[in-house]
Amino acid sequence: QVQLVESGGGLVQAGGSLRLSCAASGPTFSDYAMSWFRQAPGKEREFVAAINWSGSMPSYTPSVKGRFTISRDNAQNTMYLQMNSLKPEDTAVYYCNRQFSYLWLAWGQGTQVTVSS
Repeated sequence: QVQLVESGGGLVQAGGSLRLSCAASGPTFSDYAMSWFRQAPGKEREFVAAINWSGSMPSYTPSVKGRFTISRDNAQNTMYLQMNSLKPEDTAVYYCNRQFSYLWLAWGQGTQVTVSS
């Protein structure tokens, strides 16, 4: 069974940077487009960024475009989210999963990102 493990979160001041990682078990990681999602306290989980299977086509929600960069290393079964110029409104638990809901795996525990003002 494929499992997803997110890491790299932490506490950072506004304007700072963090790099999140998503490690996937199993041999099929490179077959699927992947996404980052986040859930802030009291809010629904929302889409943050996506990347196609080869890594050549990233996409972002408007609020993070120009600040976040999604990438993947299929040889390492790992996806990344480089987050720069962080804002307090980026505070959330960040999750990774396949891009399309009908292909979603069980959600991991996520990684907490807290941005202080």
